Amino acid sequence: MKKSNLEEVKLKVEHVPVMVKSVLEFLQPLESGIFVDCTFGRGGYTKAILENGNAEVIAIDKDHEAINYGKALLLKYRGRLKILEGSFGCLHQIIRDQGLDFVDGVVLDLGVSSPQILNSKRGFSFQLDGPLDMRMGSKGLTAMELVNNSSEQELADIIWKFGQDRNAKKIARAIIRARLIENIKTTGQLADIVKRAVKADYKKINPATKTFQALRIVVNDEIDELKKVLSAAEKILKPGGRFVVVCFHSIEDKIVKKFLKEKSGALEGTSRHLPQLLEPKTLSTFDLINKKVIKPTIQEINNNRRARSARLRAAVRTSA
Repeated sequence: MKKSNLEEVKLKVEHVPVMVKSVLEFLQPLESGIFVDCTFGRGGYTKAILENGNAEVIAIDKDHEAINYGKALLLKYRGRLKILEGSFGCLHQIIRDQGLDFVDGVVLDLGVSSPQILNSKRGFSFQLDGPLDMRMGSKGLTAMELVNNSSEQELADIIWKFGQDRNAKKIARAIIRARLIENIKTTGQLADIVKRAVKADYKKINPATKTFQALRIVVNDEIDELKKVLSAAEKILKPGGRFVVVCFHSIEDKIVKKFLKEKSGALEGTSRHLPQLLEPKTLSTFDLINKKVIKPTIQEINNNRRARSARLRAAVRTSA
């Protein structure tokens, strides 16, 4: 099947939210309360929360296509749902702009949605040829600009730091050589360059996987945005409020893990036989709900391949 036909078939498949049962279990939507879905996408978590009781949801997404998709839901859940276009890094200001000081829960799904991946015009997939874009929204630097204007060292640093690819230098060198001939404008071009550079050095994943991940993270400033939303959630959650984060790669998960451990006073390196101690004059603002990361079940992975790399962490806001 040709890529264009494959894309047409896949785009008809509805986006399936990852670990939605676990999200509801830890989020515990109340009969009356306000919950924030920071990554609306196709409304998977939002719909689950709204169907689970009488809570209200404020949904946020920087993707204009997601905002348009959600308009139909506004009619169905009239008075209980607001969908706002914006970045979750601005969560604190967004909530204040709604005239609110606190909310009852916040949920984040840090993955790329299926509709984004399967739309070749968005440039997220190395399996579908299209413009090398990778922006979650419509503003800012594109992956094409990043690839064609960065130095060899800058590209190597990006691919190593955010893709954790041991072949980062080799891939960066190949990109520089290729763009001397012509600008790299499409996902297909970039994927082929990476594949030729590393040859058969990858067995379980496509050679371009880590490079595409690294570029996407930089294009969307994902690490800085994540740090901002973690801090914002701490500020806007009321005592007893629930915070649930679903990550899809170790870079994000380490940041979330470190943040929640620090804010819960669970210090690294202490003996498991001794009580966890707080640093002097430090009050824990979160209590961990799950001490260990929650992974999807085998059944869910079989039903939804996107879930295979998902990792869930959850915490409850204290009164501190």
